[in-house]
Amino acid sequence: MTGRSCRRRKNITIVSVLFLVLAAILGPTPSSAATDWWTPTARPTPDAQINVTGAPFTGTNSAGEVRGFVDAHNHLFSNEAFGGRLICGKVFSESGVADALKDCPEHYPDGSLALFDYITHGGDGKHDPAGWPTFKDWPAYDSMTHQANYYAWVERAWRGGQRVLVNDLVTNGMICSIYPFKDRGCDEMTSIRLQAKLAYDLQGFVDKMYGGTGKGWFRIVTDSAQARQVIEQGKLAVVLGVETSEPFGCKQILDIGQCSKADIDKGLDELYGLGVRSMFLCHKFDNALCGVRFDEGGLGTAINVGQFLSTGTFWKTEACKGPQHDNPIGTAASEAEADLPSGVDVPSYDKAAQCNVRGLTDLGEYAVRGMMKRKMMLEIDHMSVKATGQVLDIFEAANYPGVLSSHSWMDLNWTERVYSLGGFVAQYMHGSEGFAAEAKRTNALRDKYGVGYGFGTDFNGIGDHPAPRGADAANKVTYPFKSVDGGSVIDKQTSGQRTFDFNTDGAAHVGLIPDWIEDIRLVGGQDVVDDLFRGAESYLDTWGATERHQASVNLANGRPATASSSESNPFTSYQPGRAVDGDDSSRWASDWSDDQWWQVDLGSTNLVSKVTLDWERAYGKSYRIELSTDGTNWRTVWSTTSGDGGLDTAKFAGTPARYVRVHGLGRGTDWGYSLYEVGVHSG
Repeated sequence: MTGRSCRRRKNITIVSVLFLVLAAILGPTPSSAATDWWTPTARPTPDAQINVTGAPFTGTNSAGEVRGFVDAHNHLFSNEAFGGRLICGKVFSESGVADALKDCPEHYPDGSLALFDYITHGGDGKHDPAGWPTFKDWPAYDSMTHQANYYAWVERAWRGGQRVLVNDLVTNGMICSIYPFKDRGCDEMTSIRLQAKLAYDLQGFVDKMYGGTGKGWFRIVTDSAQARQVIEQGKLAVVLGVETSEPFGCKQILDIGQCSKADIDKGLDELYGLGVRSMFLCHKFDNALCGVRFDEGGLGTAINVGQFLSTGTFWKTEACKGPQHDNPIGTAASEAEADLPSGVDVPSYDKAAQCNVRGLTDLGEYAVRGMMKRKMMLEIDHMSVKATGQVLDIFEAANYPGVLSSHSWMDLNWTERVYSLGGFVAQYMHGSEGFAAEAKRTNALRDKYGVGYGFGTDFNGIGDHPAPRGADAANKVTYPFKSVDGGSVIDKQTSGQRTFDFNTDGAAHVGLIPDWIEDIRLVGGQDVVDDLFRGAESYLDTWGATERHQASVNLANGRPATASSSESNPFTSYQPGRAVDGDDSSRWASDWSDDQWWQVDLGSTNLVSKVTLDWERAYGKSYRIELSTDGTNWRTVWSTTSGDGGLDTAKFAGTPARYVRVHGLGRGTDWGYSLYEVGVHSG
């Protein structure tokens, strides 16, 4: 019996060991391994430090929402743009940090040829060109010519709570052509393709540090569901956008567009295939698609010179028709004026005329509708007031939510129109005092629409960044500090021999985003930071709603129409049916007197809640929308006395109607009333 007992114990021991081995193989990894997934298995040595400890937050909040900050406007790879030598230094290099973070060769020995710095900022541009490891003079908050997006600095921003990064692929063919230092051609689409490729290369570069494809924290996403999954994993969702002056080759010369609808379709298809999901249609220069919002001061003069050299025309202004206005151009002198032909001068501008005469062109409208078909989001910053208003009219008529203002360059009077569509708004990365003040100014609107907030850093762009408030400033950043979620500790960032302190260095590079947000908390309060922390959810709400958008049915299309009168013309027809024939080049036109009406029979009673009116130049200033179920008894559901033409959208409570009438009471011109198309919708 004793022998059997010993054998039984031995068998049990062997089985126990086997179970332990299986448990080790099949069971969860030890907690030490499970909590350091954010630490790479290999990193280039030497390299910049991250200086953040603690686990990045994952999952969602109690309401099932993702959390995190949104940088809605950044240019990771603009060092590859403008001929390749305007921005010095790389985002990453297989050869390591010493190769990535070095100055342009023409900046040696003292920065005297850092032309872009003193063209845009004045001064002499002189600086110590040495990058790694000393970084004596760069990166700096007020330098536009040095890499601010080194990958390890981006990693620090992610570790500090950022969860969405919009990487706008950017260039400008004219700036490239006139800048004397370059190592490549100036074709804009060629540069865009290269920057897209490098974004995917960076993803692969980070993946290798973490053991293979898909394992890194830098994840390029192409739909909102994928972005949510990435953020729930605690990683950074990277969205590709485009900000360029002549997309698809759509420049204009002497006000004549140099592209076609076929070029636009081909270009949009190519960009979509590259993974681009948001874009600007114009930037800095008027092009064949739209007019731009002006730059100010010396930079404005320089850009206006570029506008002339690129298009043959300077900016043209007019008195604004509403409270919205473009930036004042200013008349500050600029070194760029030396590039103008002899006898040509930058014009002076009337201070009472601050609006660009150029709005959305026919090709521009085609591009807007092409983006809508592809469920892409449109950036309205940099568009003129006139162009922005036309875009918002189109989106409101279609209930299309895909509108973004990513860095404070639209007129702030449009903010509620953007929110009411379901769009997303971010503010430029101003200093903490200014940022907090502007955030509080629009706080009531965010509360009204239940949305979060974003920021657009524009790193590697042509704007300044937050200056240091000073070592003796009140409420200065004290290191180390905790991240907004409370799960990480953030200390001063060290790159080589230099340690950055936000109080004395300002926002010198993208890795100091967490420090800037802490400065906002100290200066502006927790509420502003809380709104920013809800930014990722709101951005994805806009993107998801854009993807799900379906064009509503036009109940009036092809239905019988009548009118009080129709203008007689021996060469064409202006009969009532022309406003519901689906052809936006044909139109109904009335006699030239005030009291006129146009109506359509929907064929049966429907619940009507929206009517869209696409006016020709002869528009209604005072008119009303009337509905009827029998064609005899009419009810006014919407009216205006301040119509200004273009595309109008009348929204009202859903009302049963078979007949819809547009009743003109006062003309906006000496002509009659004229409508290209009328749309009637149930929602």
